[in-house]
Parts: sequence; structure tokens; C-alpha cells
Amino acid sequence: MAARAVRDVSHLLRPGHLKQLRLILDDPEASKNDRFVALELLKNACVAAGMILPGCQDTGTAIVMGKRGQYVLTDGEDERALSRGVYDTYKTTNLRYSQVAPLTMFEEKNTGSNLPAQIDLYAAKGNEYHFQFMTKGGGSANKTFLFQQTKAVLNEASLMTFLEEKIKTLGTSACPPYHLAIVIGGLSAEQNLKTVKMASTRYYDDLPTSGNAQGRAFRDLEWEAKIHKLSQAMGIGAQFGGKYFCHDVRVIRLPRHGASCPIGLGVSCSADRQALGKITKDGVFIEALETDPSKYLPEPKAEELSNDVVHIDLNQPMADILAKLSACEVTTRLTLTGPLVVARDIAHAKLKERLDRGEPLPQYMKDHAVYYAGPAKTPEGMASGSFGPTT
Repeated sequence: MAARAVRDVSHLLRPGHLKQLRLILDDPEASKNDRFVALELLKNACVAAGMILPGCQDTGTAIVMGKRGQYVLTDGEDERALSRGVYDTYKTTNLRYSQVAPLTMFEEKNTGSNLPAQIDLYAAKGNEYHFQFMTKGGGSANKTFLFQQTKAVLNEASLMTFLEEKIKTLGTSACPPYHLAIVIGGLSAEQNLKTVKMASTRYYDDLPTSGNAQGRAFRDLEWEAKIHKLSQAMGIGAQFGGKYFCHDVRVIRLPRHGASCPIGLGVSCSADRQALGKITKDGVFIEALETDPSKYLPEPKAEELSNDVVHIDLNQPMADILAKLSACEVTTRLTLTGPLVVARDIAHAKLKERLDRGEPLPQYMKDHAVYYAGPAKTPEGMASGSFGPTT
């Protein structure tokens, strides 16, 4: 089940997420950039549904949450079995190995399997075993924040000002439109952030919508609507300009220690990868994801979204490229033609080591633009594995 679930979420999306992308295309208030991004993400989903190229270059950390009923008997090595399923999928498909093992404080080595996975198992009532499978990429994981506040922030004006400031810092580097989760309170920092992560997957959508004197968690629908409206008014949009910074917002209120008020913020990005699963007396079941995302595509009108695109020839001297870029506004869409250097964090760290030693950068780093990306495994017969989709 773990192997199948990780394979599915790496290539397929939930119908609800795809419907939200289509809504952007149908919204007359959406900006050109919003609609362009939504269309590209739908096209990307169609390619990924072929089960060869994953939907995102960063195929994530595998995260499994399980709740085992008291009448479910196993051999006690549940984590080992789940890890084996994760291992099998990463080894036999075109996913990327992103996990690095520390050999010393500063020396690291890729594990070559994308293990270890994060596996959290809990006891529950009943005779069923329920799971949530998720693969979380570095981009969205890096947009998880904890702020230790006090009761002074718990009034409408202060909370709104605080959240507006922090939400703006999310930016677009984690591939919006986002599913934004905000958690106010929590008995500990880790409870707050675990709730943020699960809320971003809509796992807690069935929570009550009001609190009580015993400290139950609840969704605040009024604040969800307020924050969603706030995100639309920010003008950031899906990629530099527009309304669709967020698909939706979840705001959850938790009990707290009187001396603490943790506030957590996090997102699920355009690689909105999760699926539920369960083992019952009737069999093994995995959430059905959308295998035909093409049904959400509009009639072909891509030319309407291709106006005002600036073409940049990367074969020119860098000074000429920079001059042309300097004439463009931040929200301008570009079409690039020519050579690029592909480099990500490890390459940049090596370049910094050269500079720290007093050595110059390689000439090719001065002559060419750098595509900040790390592709997934290259399928047989293809030039490259998955890039992007919105890198």
C-alpha cells in the first residue's frame, strides 16, 4: 500500500485541487499571470498522469501517518514495512533522491533511496488501520513557520496585522497558489506545527466550528474567509501579480498554556501530494486520485495567454541580456532560448567555497543564466527528468 500510495501522489492530484485550478481560468477577475500559471499547472498534471514523469522535480520527503485500531494485529514492524514500500517506489520510478545523511557535522551524503521516511504511528480504537501518505518537497516545507507570541496578539486588529505581515513573507518561491494553513495556539510548539501540516492537507476539515470550555480544537470559518480575502487583496497572485495567491485557507484554534501563544503558518503548494488509505476486514483501500486531469482543461485558447511575452536570446553577451531584462517589469513573462547552467544548493555551496578561498567563479557562471533547479531521474529515452513545474 505504501508503494502504491507514494507512486500515485507523485503523479496524480486530487480532483478538488484540479477543480480549483480550473476555477482560476474561469474567473474574469483572475490576472493574465494567474490564468497562465493555472493552465500550465493543468497541462503539467496531464503529463504527470502518464505515470512516467512526476508532477514536480522535488519528489519530496515521504511522510506516513498511521492510526492502528486496537484489534489490528501486525508483526510489530510496521515502520519497516512502510519504509520498504517507500523504498520500492523511489527505486523503481523516476523520482528524485532528496534525503542526505550526515556523516559528520558538515559532511553529508545522499542516501540513494530517499529514505529515511518520516513515519508517525498512533494507537486508535477499532479494527481498522488508517493512513495518510504525503510527499512534501523542500520548497513548501521551508515555508513552515512558528512564531511564539502572547495574548496581546489575540484581538482582531493585532492578529490581522500580524498575519498580513507574515503571510506576505511566504512569497512565490514555493509554487502558489497555496493551500494555506494557520494555527493559533497549541499545547506545545510541535503540536502547533503538526496541526499546520495536517490542516494544509485538509485532514482536519471535519473539526467543529466552535470551541468549548474543555479546550477542543476548532476551525474558525470566519477567519478563514477573512484571510482568504486578505490574500487575494495582496496582489501577489499565483506568480507575481494577481488574485490567486491561495486556493483556500484553513484557520484552526487550539488550546494553549496561558503564558504561551504559538502561531503556526504553512502551505501545501502546487505539488499538493497526499492520499488517504486504510486496511479493513474487507481489504486494502487507497484514495482514488484523478487519472484524467485533461477533463479540467479549457478549450484550446493558449494564444490568449501568450500576449505580452518577452523573448530573450540567451546566446547574447550577458550585458545585453541584463539590459533587456532591466527594461521588464517584475510581472513580465519571458520566453528564454539558449544555453542555461542548471545548479542548485550543493553547486552553490561549492561555488561559495571557491570564493572563500579567493578563487574566481568559473567563467561559465558569469556568461550564462543559472536555472535554479534539480531535476528528477531521467526516464529512458528522454533528455531529462522532471523540471519545475514552476521553478
